[in-house]
Amino acid sequence: MRIIIHGVGAIGGVVAAALLATGQEVIGIARGRMLEAIRDKGLTMISPKGRVTVDLPCVAHPSEITFRDDDIVLLCVKGQDTDAALQDLRAAGMTEQPLFCLQNGVANERVALRYFPNVHGATVMMPATYLEPGEVITHGAPCYGLFMLGRYPGGTDTDDETLKQAFDAANLAALLPASVMDTKYGKLLLNLGNIVDALLPHEADRGRFTGQLKAEAETVFAAAGIPWEEMGLDNPIREQFMKIVDIDGVPRSGSSTRQSITRGAGSVETDYLNGEIAMLGRLHGAPAPLNAAMSALAARLVGAGNGAGGMSEEDLEAVFLAAL
Repeated sequence: MRIIIHGVGAIGGVVAAALLATGQEVIGIARGRMLEAIRDKGLTMISPKGRVTVDLPCVAHPSEITFRDDDIVLLCVKGQDTDAALQDLRAAGMTEQPLFCLQNGVANERVALRYFPNVHGATVMMPATYLEPGEVITHGAPCYGLFMLGRYPGGTDTDDETLKQAFDAANLAALLPASVMDTKYGKLLLNLGNIVDALLPHEADRGRFTGQLKAEAETVFAAAGIPWEEMGLDNPIREQFMKIVDIDGVPRSGSSTRQSITRGAGSVETDYLNGEIAMLGRLHGAPAPLNAAMSALAARLVGAGNGAGGMSEEDLEAVFLAAL
């Protein structure tokens, strides 16, 4: 078995390093400065267990890979990059190999099913960071991260079992829930606060904003008849497998959206998080003006080239009041 990781960022990088440390065959697909750094000095993972550097075979594009029948592909790009990544994989020769969407949001699996028959969801619970090329960080312990795996649109199969075994061996806790999408909708509720984290200073009170976004989304889920599983800190599974812990000299850098802005990535996935709630609300007669406002605000933030943490609580409160 070979595992192909399309998108060696925070999540893809930690997964790659952890798997390689067990002797698993892995090949990465990366771009830009990350690709250059990996080729030059390897991939370094920092965790509560220490620091490890691995030699990750890495290419710039799927066309550089000759696909094998025993490949498993992990899609780790952001939601806004999913369609292009899938088209590249198909053009490069991928056919019926299992594709796991290790991504935030709930839209990626449906898009993938348009191109490939063997699609799986993966709910990712991992406090991972990528800011410096060639270096990834996870603050997860005792396991580096927690993953819920399952076939899309439902059930599980031998591919899920195979990936679970590889992940468990690599200190990446993997579970096979009855419905992986229920857990992904639960994780979506958590990710609605990513843009709030990106907008406000680190010391700000985010809870009063994220709570409103989550409450609005729960109303939308009820109107749409969408079941979801709570994936927050109160979930006992998280307590068992993965807590967020401090690492001496390595501060946490915030949500994936904040990291994207800090790196100057040029785009964020808010349209596939808060924007998903706005779309569902429009489809099911349950307007979600707060989440819609966050999608629009994220677009303006990226378009203007502004950095993270530049908005005050008072300014964000004004945006919320104007949206209602």
